Amino acid sequence: MEKNIGSIVIIVLCVVLSAYFSATETAFASLNHIRMKNMAEKGDRRAALVVKLLDHYDSLLSTILVGNNVVNIGATSLATVIFVRLLGEDAGSGTATLVTTLVLLIFGEISPKSMATEFPEQFAMISAPLLQCFMVVLTPVNFLFGLWKKFLAKLIKGEKKQPITDEELLTIVDEAETGGSIGEEESDLIRNSIEFPDQEAEDILTPRVDIVGVEYGTSNQEIADIFAQTGYSRLPVYKEDMDHITGILYEKDFYNKIFGTEKPIDGIIRPTVFITEHKKIDELLRELQQKKIHLAVVVDEYGGTVGIVSMEDILEELVGEIWDEHDEIVQEIHKITDRDYVVEGSANLEKLFDEIGCEREHDSITVSGWVLEVAGKVPSRGDVYHYENMTIRILEMEGHRVGKIKLHVAPPADKDDQKEELKGESKDR
Repeated sequence: MEKNIGSIVIIVLCVVLSAYFSATETAFASLNHIRMKNMAEKGDRRAALVVKLLDHYDSLLSTILVGNNVVNIGATSLATVIFVRLLGEDAGSGTATLVTTLVLLIFGEISPKSMATEFPEQFAMISAPLLQCFMVVLTPVNFLFGLWKKFLAKLIKGEKKQPITDEELLTIVDEAETGGSIGEEESDLIRNSIEFPDQEAEDILTPRVDIVGVEYGTSNQEIADIFAQTGYSRLPVYKEDMDHITGILYEKDFYNKIFGTEKPIDGIIRPTVFITEHKKIDELLRELQQKKIHLAVVVDEYGGTVGIVSMEDILEELVGEIWDEHDEIVQEIHKITDRDYVVEGSANLEKLFDEIGCEREHDSITVSGWVLEVAGKVPSRGDVYHYENMTIRILEMEGHRVGKIKLHVAPPADKDDQKEELKGESKDR
């Protein structure tokens, strides 16, 4: 009887160790590495030990698996001995297998792993000191397993570990926002930073038709009026037309050195940078910073002016819209209902598609360009067009550009019904 009591005590100890190894394995596999490193840098000794153990993850895993298997086999063997003594060889072996399987499954695997999943960092820090001792004791075994792993790696050559992609980073940011770790503003800033290097000048430029400039020969009073009316602090200077921009006129230079005199503006015109439409805006930002210039002129393959890009345009891609006292605040995408939007033609198409959950890609940058692409012609006010499950109604035209549209996004299941309904509406018109 005393032998059975001693064996039972050892079995209980084995189950406890099995729970320890199982919880530790799950904790180290699912903890937040970045959070743990931050805690270690702030002086948490146990967090620093966890980080140290993670740096030797192969030895860590070998120790856990060896320890877990040893205690599980030990518990099973002792239980078999006890039940064979009590029930005989035939009945005892089967009963021992059933009981130890249930006990180890419930108390040695499922329960500890479930708890460790909920609190991985806490479990890892609690278990780290004892685990370090086990790793020291099992150093020879870990060394042999390390050699075996190297042999397997040479035998089975897998692909090199790929670096994390932008898409994976964006997924991490979305999960962090959903989980409440970061707010919406922080999420947008991180997302913009990730996508920033992929943006090109054509994505953010002010088109040629919207450029306000100063022509050579314009009187100083007229220039002062332009500065006053637009509120701009810098204006491009051109000869004959916008295809011949020669530099930039700064408001401060104009009022400090020219205004109130008959002097021409030639002496205060500052140089600008000429770039192509496909210039990456992160490269452009560095170039503008180095040359201490705030405005770049975008030209096409024929040397004609396509538009201009300012330092502010680039920064807005990171931090969102920057309004000053002279800007007229315009809400380019106005959500009326869950399915209806009023959208300015100058709105960025990608931002609109993000808003409505459309993943299509187009060559057009603005909503106006997309509508012209869908229509295949210059539309008129009141025209209605269909694109997939979307209905586009032209509200305003500005010359040959689309000024404003009303967009209805139907559920995918209602797409055909929506088209038939609006075809009938168009016939009535």
